[in-house]
Amino acid sequence: MVNAYLDAGIQSRMNRIISPIDNRVVMLAIDHPYFQGPTTGLRDMSTTVKTLLPYCDCLMTTRGAVRSNIAPEDLGSKPIMLRVSGGNSVLFDDLSDEQVTVSIKEAIRMDAAGVAVSVFIGSANQQRTILNLTDMINSAEEYGIPVLAVTAVGKDMARDLRYLALASRICQDAGARIIKTYYCDEFPKLVEWVAPTAVVVAGGKYSSPPDALEMAYNSVQAGAAGVDFGRNIFQDDNPVGMIRAIGAIVHEDHTVREALEVYSSCLPGARKLD
Repeated sequence: MVNAYLDAGIQSRMNRIISPIDNRVVMLAIDHPYFQGPTTGLRDMSTTVKTLLPYCDCLMTTRGAVRSNIAPEDLGSKPIMLRVSGGNSVLFDDLSDEQVTVSIKEAIRMDAAGVAVSVFIGSANQQRTILNLTDMINSAEEYGIPVLAVTAVGKDMARDLRYLALASRICQDAGARIIKTYYCDEFPKLVEWVAPTAVVVAGGKYSSPPDALEMAYNSVQAGAAGVDFGRNIFQDDNPVGMIRAIGAIVHEDHTVREALEVYSSCLPGARKLD
């Protein structure tokens, strides 16, 4: 009975994160300041959240952002994917030197729907970050909370199928319920090799609306559950148009051309975020 109850709890939280209607999700990543500090588009975090929150399904963020910049009335019932790993900054060459920085009890206190841990496969701190993930999974599973594993990529790591599939499969075998990774050539194989674990695609650095929308389209067409985009949304000149266009691709199966029409329809009055 206990295990059944915990499994029901995990499924309930998974349904908050990924819509059970279409098994898709638009996750908005705003956790960048945990290692980047004041990030363009997130300097005025409260305005960014108020502007974009209505158009995402889940918010990937940090403890401090929720406490300092996100009012409960703004958050409402929107689920949080809480980042719980960290410990370094862009001033240090090796970002892989992370540890768990937020306890599972703190995540429960904040009513997080899930928790996120970065894993740096192939780095000097590979073992530590894998153990960060497994330790958090061991703790989170006791309370029915799903863990999202981020296949973080260092400067010298290739974003190709061989590497990303290796990292993703390791995260799956560790027990992650969701895997966040990068899009790559032959991406359908990666999705197939970690099925049925849900895969969401990271946006990476800001590119351009056509490029970002094409990546979102290709990702879901390849079987990804959705995307976890940040800079390609909040650093765009038309952030509301961008997140609405991504939602049209993920949840309404729009083509890139159709999504660009959604983007363009929001251009009048568009305002860049600070």
